[in-house]
Amino acid sequence: MIFDKHIARQAAKVLLQINAIKLQPNDPFTWASGWKSPIYCDNRIILSFPPIRNYIREEMAKFIESHYGKPDAIAGVATGAIGIGMLVAEYLGLPFIYVRPEAKGHGRQNQIEGFIESGQNVVVVEDLISTGKSSLNAVRALKEANVNVKGMIAIFTYGFNISKENFEKEKIELQTLSNYENLLDEAVATNYITEEQLKTLSQWNANPSEWNAF
Repeated sequence: MIFDKHIARQAAKVLLQINAIKLQPNDPFTWASGWKSPIYCDNRIILSFPPIRNYIREEMAKFIESHYGKPDAIAGVATGAIGIGMLVAEYLGLPFIYVRPEAKGHGRQNQIEGFIESGQNVVVVEDLISTGKSSLNAVRALKEANVNVKGMIAIFTYGFNISKENFEKEKIELQTLSNYENLLDEAVATNYITEEQLKTLSQWNANPSEWNAF
């Protein structure tokens, strides 16, 4: 679910402007999974544009405070959400922790980095939701540490059915700044893509693992 329709369109607009999201239906990308995709999202680029990173952190922080109240800490999902998660925590004046994909194999062997006490409340910050697998892996690590996860917020989601199913199964509420539907609306409205390209992008989103660009 998105925070707000207006915010979703504005966020999509700035993500396209700085090429954090690229749409190339005629020259698709290949993801690490092997999927062919007409879209590529790299929200780390946001950190290099101060006005935009400030806009993103403020909208996320305001939503957390209004929707969840102030948690005890903000948790970022490594590595993509460490930067934005820390900015959100700083804006709210809260402690920050981050969660690795797995525990380190040396030293203290931490999976959760930073200080958090058993029973404390956190909101998890993520940069991008695809299937939700890595995001929910972080949630499970927090729960195993006896930390109460109030919900997760992310900058962008592709809106795949599999991700919705995964979050419902884990009973974790997901809220996002923007999503694929609003991205396409903005891309059409600003002539970033044509109506024909819109059809291709919609077809891919309906069945990304089987989509063939040619």
